[in-house]
Amino acid sequence: MNRLQSVRGMHDVLPDEAQLRRRIEQVWMEVAHGFGYEEIRFPLVESTELFRRSIGEATDIVAKEMYTFEDRNEDSLSLRPEGTAGCVRAAIQHGLIPNRQQRLWYLGSFFRHERPQKGRLRQFDQFGVETFGMCGPDIDAEILLLGWQGWQRLGLSPRLVLNTLGNPDERLIWRKQLVEYFSQFESQLEEDDRRRLKTNPLRLLDSKSKSIQDLLEEAPQLENLLGEESRTHFDGLRETLDAHGIDYAIDPRLVRGLDYYDFTVFEWVEESLGAQSALGGGGRYDRLVEQLGGRATPAAGFALGLERIRECLEATATTAVDVYLVALGEEATARMCALGMQLREQMPDLRIRTNMEAGSMKAQLRRADKSGARAVLIMGEEELSQKSVVLKFLRGPEEQQTVLLDNIKSALAEHFAPTG
Repeated sequence: MNRLQSVRGMHDVLPDEAQLRRRIEQVWMEVAHGFGYEEIRFPLVESTELFRRSIGEATDIVAKEMYTFEDRNEDSLSLRPEGTAGCVRAAIQHGLIPNRQQRLWYLGSFFRHERPQKGRLRQFDQFGVETFGMCGPDIDAEILLLGWQGWQRLGLSPRLVLNTLGNPDERLIWRKQLVEYFSQFESQLEEDDRRRLKTNPLRLLDSKSKSIQDLLEEAPQLENLLGEESRTHFDGLRETLDAHGIDYAIDPRLVRGLDYYDFTVFEWVEESLGAQSALGGGGRYDRLVEQLGGRATPAAGFALGLERIRECLEATATTAVDVYLVALGEEATARMCALGMQLREQMPDLRIRTNMEAGSMKAQLRRADKSGARAVLIMGEEELSQKSVVLKFLRGPEEQQTVLLDNIKSALAEHFAPTG
């Protein structure tokens, strides 16, 4: 009988990865809370029409990547491929938008039927924020500052890339110019690029094919078509980022893969990841609420891929265990279990594992080392009688020491800073 495997592109999150993932999630939730954002949750499954109307039928996501099926009522449903559309739908349905400003965050799984590769899964997790009711560049800057603080908390420094897509009228003129320009070279284009030329020409700007890259050097630029409103908005955003000392680069070819963006678009990029280098991105989508049936409402947001963030952090990830408890003899084992519970209450950031199998000192220390623990606390008959433990470091230059039980909390605090 064949052994059952997980579905291709949908992987299990094992304990070591789950711990790092939990740290990433906690950082973003705390940062969003600190900016006054509130959590929203919406279903994994939505009407297919929602994504056709929001993302755009000509996009690769809707045309080729969605998990779509008919239920028993013959309704067309899809697993959500991104978060903005579902968040907007929920905000409209429950009356969160009219005459109110909203700052929301969400966290969960999303699904796209892409070719699985490093940094790209068919089931993936994202953290996102969405804001409604604020039209100026200040809210664009705020969500970028929120992102900057999250990266700082995680110890990462991805490169911020910005662009402006102008307003719909400016972009329509640009679109026509791009079609006219690339049509001259249609015979040189690859099949996917010929399809994009007819359905979604802006996507040619981030095509990876060499033929497109060569042609882009002489392609029409949107910058030449921007009016005063678009320029003022983008300049206002840049001024705020400059005032806060946020580094960024401007890339006129950055368009993002969704049809609903206007004005500001951005990405955070980590080149060390290779081809799948974008950790996340977003921008303004001032037309989407009205497009989905709500009252015209300015909006902006972003989403981050947790799997790619995890890849960036793996090299510096902390161990699964800080302190491993070793005891010899029944009485010492009982006392050490009690000490473990006491320390977990007093030092909740400390990750403590108690040895649960009898064995020699050598065997228990071997288990401690295998756990990845940085230090062990050891209690035998002598330590039990002296109401002390031996603090032994398995990693690092610290010397072994004997510590009275009354002083163990302060001794550990010297070596273990709070996590998170």
